[in-house]
Amino acid sequence: MTDSLCLAVDAMGGDLGPQATVPASLDILMEDPSVSIAFFGDSVQIQKQINAYQNIRNIDVDRFVIHHCSSSISMSEKPSFSVRNQQKSSMWRALELVSGGEASACVSAGNTGALMAISILELGCLPGISRPAICTKVPTLNNSSLSISGYTYLLDLGANIICSGEQLHQFSLMASQKALVVNGIQYATVGLLNIGTEGTKGRQEIHDAAKLLETDSDLNYIGFIEGDSLLKGVADIAVCDGFTGNIALKTIEGVALLARHYLNQELSRSFLGKFGAFLARSSLKKFYKKIDPVLYNGASLLGLNGVVVKSHGSSGIDGFSCALAVAILEAKEDLPQKIKDKLSKFIF
Repeated sequence: MTDSLCLAVDAMGGDLGPQATVPASLDILMEDPSVSIAFFGDSVQIQKQINAYQNIRNIDVDRFVIHHCSSSISMSEKPSFSVRNQQKSSMWRALELVSGGEASACVSAGNTGALMAISILELGCLPGISRPAICTKVPTLNNSSLSISGYTYLLDLGANIICSGEQLHQFSLMASQKALVVNGIQYATVGLLNIGTEGTKGRQEIHDAAKLLETDSDLNYIGFIEGDSLLKGVADIAVCDGFTGNIALKTIEGVALLARHYLNQELSRSFLGKFGAFLARSSLKKFYKKIDPVLYNGASLLGLNGVVVKSHGSSGIDGFSCALAVAILEAKEDLPQKIKDKLSKFIF
């Protein structure tokens, strides 16, 4: 291995495993000469994908290494079982490389609960953080007046089903630092996802969080936002508990697939529709790209002493490449340290 930025890749995670994770990683090596890859998983399967890669001769063999692992964590496995019995799995060993300082980030498309649990054990939480949060971006209207054009950061996405007001405040601070590091926004707008914008609506923990956000001069808090406002892009950051966030994210992904299905269905019904689709093929391609969940892939586990990125379990090569790109950016910018610095004034 070289002295470049190293990514620890759980090659066995996700529905496709090495068929997606290995080619995506090799694509990144082709694009970014500053990156090296440490693959964790079944060495036979990984090597098979490496041998089949079309441009493998153009990649220096010193820029990737295979760590054979005798087991992997299934998508249906309970996190508690993984913690007790899977120390030799591809996911665990990839995270060990990060905790040992030999890799700058870990990327996995595997079991989300296990990834979070093992990450906390191996890396630990940043000082002042009670629980990490899962954060990703969702597409929004482009005609927004926001600094972030075309998407909003949404968190938590399932790591914390129930959250206190203090935790929602922490999520806001962490996501604000991500917006600063990734987008260069000094004061990203923050909204609390709620069942209404009125001050009387919502659970007590949301109101507790609102009080904390209102008095925090480091945050640009704009109040409660509703689900439809999330896609309108009225806030750079939308904060909620993991139960709400996960349902919101999966609903958005489903609507994107539904929109594409109905549009293709209507365009294929008649000759004029097919002819119109042919004439508008360039515009349709751009439209599909804007709503494609694959291009928004790569959820950050914010609040850890290290960079960990979760790829969607069903991701193919393009989707996993997006997750790798998120990890590279956060590692190069040392996002965990910048979040730690931001939170230092809240630690007593």
